Amino acid sequence: MKKLIQFAAVLIGTSLAGILVWRKVETDRLHNDLWAEAERISAEQEAQTVQQTQASPAERV
Repeated sequence: MKKLIQFAAVLIGTSLAGILVWRKVETDRLHNDLWAEAERISAEQEAQTVQQTQASPAERV
């Protein structure tokens, strides 16, 4: 009976650790995806600003 309890405890502990690691990996992946998207949008906006500035230099004061 003692071995069964130990086996169940190890199985539950390992499963819990696996789930926690999986959640951390998914959270980090989502975080990195959001940063990549933000950097892409920022680069696009900067390129548009540069194009607008180059297209109309007379409007600058």
